[in-house]
Order: sequence, then C-alpha cells, then structure tokens
Amino acid sequence: MHIEIWSVGKDNEAFIADGIAHYFKKIKPYNSIELVLLQTPKKAATTDTEKAKLQEEEMILKRLQPQHYLVLLDERGKMLASPQWAQQMQQMMNQGVKTLVLLIGGAYGVTDKVRQEAKQVWSLSALVFPHQMVRLLLAEQVYRALSILNNSPYHHS
Repeated sequence: MHIEIWSVGKDNEAFIADGIAHYFKKIKPYNSIELVLLQTPKKAATTDTEKAKLQEEEMILKRLQPQHYLVLLDERGKMLASPQWAQQMQQMMNQGVKTLVLLIGGAYGVTDKVRQEAKQVWSLSALVFPHQMVRLLLAEQVYRALSILNNSPYHHS
C-alpha cells in the first residue's frame, strides 16, 4: 500500500522538511510514502474563508482517484491510540487498499463535500497545531504504526 500525505498550504520550513525526511527514510523499508503539498495559486489567494475552502476543495477532489482511500485529519475526528492506527493500517492493507491518502486540510478546514469523500476522519489531538507541524507529527505516527506492525522496538507499549 502506498501512502500519501496531502497537505494544503505552503512549503515546509527547513527544520520541518528535515524532520519529515528523517521519518520518510525510516518508513521506506516498510512502505512507499510521499508528501503532496496542495498550494493555491498566489493570485487566487483570498481572505474569504468559504471561497478559500472551495478553492481547496477543487484541488483535492481533482486529485482524488478511485483507488485512493481518503482519511481526513481533523481536530473533531476520532482519536486513536498508536496501536489502533497500526490496526487500521493493517486492515486497509488486508482490504487491498492501493493508496492511503492522509489529508491535512486548509487553515479553515474542509468543505462538507470533501468530508463526505473521506472514508474515515481521524484526529491527532484535541490540540490545534500548525499545519507544517502536523505533517511532521503525521510522518512520525505513520512510522510508529508501521514499526508496530513490523514488531520493531521503536514503539514501547
């Protein structure tokens, strides 16, 4: 199963990019993974939150393919412990999911249409984090889940 982390927003700061690269390198022996940044064109930038969400919706839905299994990350989503993340990922692999897409929406969230496309909605925390930080946290949690599934000593329960 290929994993894609989709994130609406700007490029990563160097320290975030380094952290993501660190975890992606650790993930590679287990799974293929990539980060996809969805950036709205500068000329399309707006302060109208609904218009911004609709622009982001268009980018997301245009990229979404039938073989994608979309999981939306949202502060109001279901909170899972790391072993539960691992179980969920194992179930997806067992079901033959080709591509797992973990979506980090824009600053104002996602539209109802995007939310309806998601097969699941997960939360990393009740806390709110900057989007770039979520990318790094998500990379670490993917590595943690895969290390659990592969009996690596990384996760201590």
